[in-house]
Amino acid sequence: MSTCRNSLVSSGFTTLRGLSRWVALAALAWLGVPTLASAVPSYARQTQQPCVACHVGGFGPELTQFGRQFKLLGYTMKVGEQTDIPLSAMLVESFTHTQKAQPEAPAKGFGTNDNTELQQASVFLAGRLSEHAGVFAQATYSENGGLLGWDNMDWRYARMFSHGSHSGIWGISLNNNPTVSDVFNTAPAWKYPYMSADLAPGAPAQPMLLGGLAAQVVGASVYMQLDGAWYMELGGYRSLSPAFLRHVNADFDGRLSGVTPYARLAHTWNLPTGSFSVGGFMLNMRRGQVGTNDIGGAVALPGPTDRFRDFGIDSNYIYINGDHTVTLDGLYVHESQRLDATYDAGGSDHLHNSLQSLDLKGSYWYRHTYGVTLASFVYNGSKDVTLYGNDGSPNTQGESIELDYSPFGQSHSWRQPWANVRLGLEYTYFNRFTGRVHNVDGAGRNASDNNTLYLYVWLAI
Repeated sequence: MSTCRNSLVSSGFTTLRGLSRWVALAALAWLGVPTLASAVPSYARQTQQPCVACHVGGFGPELTQFGRQFKLLGYTMKVGEQTDIPLSAMLVESFTHTQKAQPEAPAKGFGTNDNTELQQASVFLAGRLSEHAGVFAQATYSENGGLLGWDNMDWRYARMFSHGSHSGIWGISLNNNPTVSDVFNTAPAWKYPYMSADLAPGAPAQPMLLGGLAAQVVGASVYMQLDGAWYMELGGYRSLSPAFLRHVNADFDGRLSGVTPYARLAHTWNLPTGSFSVGGFMLNMRRGQVGTNDIGGAVALPGPTDRFRDFGIDSNYIYINGDHTVTLDGLYVHESQRLDATYDAGGSDHLHNSLQSLDLKGSYWYRHTYGVTLASFVYNGSKDVTLYGNDGSPNTQGESIELDYSPFGQSHSWRQPWANVRLGLEYTYFNRFTGRVHNVDGAGRNASDNNTLYLYVWLAI
């Protein structure tokens, strides 16, 4: 995970204190905490469809065209009478090895290399609440810190409509992370990698759109799909108070100034064997600095704010023909920064900076069981020694390859849809890290020393 102010936000949680915390979080989710949608077996039980109907590879979160429609309709589609509470659970156990041991342990309780970890243990409230309303709510525990807290969330109300020769779906989403309401896997909240090492070095800085507000805000958006082709979404987000975020064990990186607008537009061409889409994102935010109170808790500081303007473009292609499935994704984001608060506090060399990110991914699946994914990533931006250290460059780039095996998920699979497993082996190679190929930390460490082998077992019931 990045330690920079612009890094991907970790779902910050506080110490786990027994089973009562699980009960409290489940109750909180039921009463009002919204969340998102990955591979949740309660949806399969609700629709009586196999997991491959909604998910590429028989396991989330990559959605098929049917899966996108299910989400757009507010998770409300069902077959038969629903009598049980729509609950699911997920567990991820992982092993992480870097080419060279890290100078310091990546987290308390772990070594400098070859770490095993209970990376995630989650409970979900996910399913239909009424004819037009549904939910996906998640609480997650991580061994990295022994932490439990709320995760992404998405409460929805949706309806179908028709007018003249046009028809579609409109809805409202209440959520805590811009882009988590999106149905495309190019959206930052859902982009590849779907599971990755949290005990290995990562990019030092990324645009705010790539998770910079995750779990720290609450917002509402209105969306519409028109004629199965156009997708439009417009929403706004406000900061949650530091006190509330401490209660749900989430980070606080500064208070937003007013309402942060978010907009999304995409067009999909439906093909005989899949679909092709092109779209764009916009996020415009102002955020202040963070201090600490007498007991060490985070508080918002008065004064100037930093401004971040993010614009992204994305494209997605899905090909499904019999036993063979191919998906191609691309996402580019440009962020313009005016760092009034950071610059005034001596935290940056320049008042104006920028960041850019480019993520490309291609996957092939055979019978939604055996998969291989190739990916490339580039994170770049303005040089700023005070902000980034070393030679002041956030430039980090590399490639990855992942092999996956999902033995269940088909309609004929054993104990479908209760038994869901994915085994993944991922290798990430860094061509450049923090602007350098060699001596990236000033102490002789090379970019390739951060190359990471990551093995995980992902279970869901």
